[in-house]
Amino acid sequence: MDDSRRLELRLGGPPAPDDVGRLCELLAAAPPTVVVCDVGGLDRAGLAAVDAVARLRLAARRGGHRLLFRGAGPELRGVLGLVGLGDLL
Repeated sequence: MDDSRRLELRLGGPPAPDDVGRLCELLAAAPPTVVVCDVGGLDRAGLAAVDAVARLRLAARRGGHRLLFRGAGPELRGVLGLVGLGDLL
């Protein structure tokens, strides 16, 4: 894994499945590296946000990336904790 280069992603608004799919494809095509995903722009911490975070984590793991989330608010942290995914952040 090349730690000298970072891949920066941003997840905002209500995440659309197509947008998350494109980010997952980007992770699949990129060589293993550190990926920083800013989730501070998520409007609501609902099921769409949980799905997006989980899908990105899975895509990163499959691609050999180290994925870090930045900017997660208390609402998103709480929802992820409720569904058993609090360790993703």
